[in-house]
Amino acid sequence: MEWPCGHLWWHLGIVFFVHWAAGEMGNKAKSCEAVRQVYSAKSFSLSGVPQSEISGEHLRICPQGYTCCTSEMEENFANISKMEFDNSLRESSLSVQGLLFTQNRNFDRYFLDLLNKSEQILMDTFPNLYGELYTQNDGKIFRDLYIELRQYYRGSGVNLEEALTEFWSHLLERVFKTQNAQFTFSYEYLDCLAKQYDQLKPFGDIPREMKLKATRAFIAARSFVQGLGAAADIVRKVTQVPMSRECTREVMKLMYCPLCRGHSNIKLCDNYCWNVMQGCLANQADLDPEWRNLIESLLLVAGKFNGVSGVENIVGTIHTKISEAITHMQENKEVITNKVLKSCGNPKKVNKGSKAEERKRKGKAASEDKSTIPSMDNLVSDVKVILSEVQDYWVSLPNLFCSEKIIAGPGNEDKCWNGMARARYMPERMGSGLANQINNPEIDVDITKPDMTIRQQIMQLKIMTNRLRNAYNGNDVDFQDTSDDISGSGSGDGCSDTVCIKTASGDNTVIHTQTHVVRKENSPGLNGNASFNSWNLLLLLAALLVAHVARW
Repeated sequence: MEWPCGHLWWHLGIVFFVHWAAGEMGNKAKSCEAVRQVYSAKSFSLSGVPQSEISGEHLRICPQGYTCCTSEMEENFANISKMEFDNSLRESSLSVQGLLFTQNRNFDRYFLDLLNKSEQILMDTFPNLYGELYTQNDGKIFRDLYIELRQYYRGSGVNLEEALTEFWSHLLERVFKTQNAQFTFSYEYLDCLAKQYDQLKPFGDIPREMKLKATRAFIAARSFVQGLGAAADIVRKVTQVPMSRECTREVMKLMYCPLCRGHSNIKLCDNYCWNVMQGCLANQADLDPEWRNLIESLLLVAGKFNGVSGVENIVGTIHTKISEAITHMQENKEVITNKVLKSCGNPKKVNKGSKAEERKRKGKAASEDKSTIPSMDNLVSDVKVILSEVQDYWVSLPNLFCSEKIIAGPGNEDKCWNGMARARYMPERMGSGLANQINNPEIDVDITKPDMTIRQQIMQLKIMTNRLRNAYNGNDVDFQDTSDDISGSGSGDGCSDTVCIKTASGDNTVIHTQTHVVRKENSPGLNGNASFNSWNLLLLLAALLVAHVARW
């Protein structure tokens, strides 16, 4: 009979303890003034907002302890947190886009300015240098060349090798007719002249050298500018990918659930914030390897812009090379004319007595005035800094939200918000990328269903990187947009607000993420009385929890 008496006193003690804890809690209900101030600052009405904590059974996102938030407040905070998260991503994206588009515009303008200045110098100097050679048809042969060079730079499908071959063939005809104005040439004779081009080499090695260097220069310039534009466009498209429903919930729990719980100034546990953001931005982090490849390729191509054989020197001196080619033919006039007469015969002489006056070259074509064009050295230096800054953009996005301002520093690991309470966060830190989220304790991430928009952009990164690598080696590869070839969105597996882990058998193991408490199996009761001890322990645990909430 002694045991039941002890049993009775044990239960009476627990009941007294529970009532004492409840009384303490009632006497110390927390004020919700801080929450009301924040809520009002977000332009919400304070009607219905509690003055002090209320029971939180109605909460669907935040922990269901005592709270300062009603269901309506929780929903409004969830919408606000989503908007603020999206805005932060958008602002970061716009910053990176702006940097890349600015570089794209600077280099595009620079290359076109080089080409335009070269053409302008040719138009200004060639009439005095070569007279009728240029003024025939108002220099159309030269203007057409620059038009095709611009079209090739713009990627309009012009075959640069064919365009240059045609230019040199027409220039040979024009110079030869000007040098031998005492003759009249039939179409058949000019056709024979054109067939002698390879044997005559009237312009020396300049056409071959110009074809090789100009092609490489224009390929590099065009691919580089296009690569900068593609990078900015990829950032823009990825930023438009919407948040998942699970991410929306967890961002709310991260940002505003501490406030609902009455913690207005509490900081976040570092690993907790990190894991939430890694789960939300898992697909974006998968861009990192190909993004880095693109940046490295852009830096490689940028290294080809300086020096004697660089883009600046080649594109900006096209007029000079043309002038040198004409001079070479003028200096070898008699040798070239004799070979043509020997191969094609004697043309008819002009009947009227015309005095053919060949205007000799009065000097080299004017060099380019670069005073109005920024230095290529400065442009390359600036773009290298910018590209280095954005190289780790995708994997650094979590730091945008988990900054030092909101993260609990060393020594405060036990006083930070861990998603449930002000306490230490126990789970380990997750890695970046979709595959590393299989065990993310905060967010349900289905690693079998990657975001298709982001997969398309990964493919675009690969295509652009391949184009840049070919450009670096002097190979021209037409840009192809294969984004439409990527389709499909994966299949569902029935998991929603839980973390699904594929087991070896192919089944889904569902792990709920409501708490970080690791539940262990109950040990057998002492002295063979398992049910009695289990009941007492349960009551004691309830009493301790109530007391803890009351004093917290």
